[in-house]
Amino acid sequence: MNIFEAIRKDHDIQRDLLEKLIKTSGDTKQRDEIFQSLKKELQVHADAEERHYYKPLIDSDMMQDKARHGIAEHHEIDELIEKLEETDYDSSAWLKTAKDLKHKVEHHLEDEEQKFFQLSGKVLNESQKTSLATDYNSYMSSHR
Repeated sequence: MNIFEAIRKDHDIQRDLLEKLIKTSGDTKQRDEIFQSLKKELQVHADAEERHYYKPLIDSDMMQDKARHGIAEHHEIDELIEKLEETDYDSSAWLKTAKDLKHKVEHHLEDEEQKFFQLSGKVLNESQKTSLATDYNSYMSSHR
């Protein structure tokens, strides 16, 4: 497995949780459980990605701006999660913010998969791609 496959596998988990989240309603156990799972998944994924994908790329002139942009988007996602935490589950504002979060995360995932992976694939050699995947997966397993 290479780093791109490892990250994409987790992106699919995020997409699934986001889809389930926006289908929930009110102050329910289901909404809370899905939100808590998504929050944890996004946080651990962002940490793992920044350590085991962005960090090795930030020294590359071709990738530096892209890596910084990806990290900035992680912070924007964090801010939306904080906003959700401060809003009552049964508020209409909660669902609107959850949909904003879904849009932001999906945009971020698409950017990575459609643009970032292709460019970084030119910077990283095959050994690095495999090694980064091992480190990334290990981090995800121990922090999930």
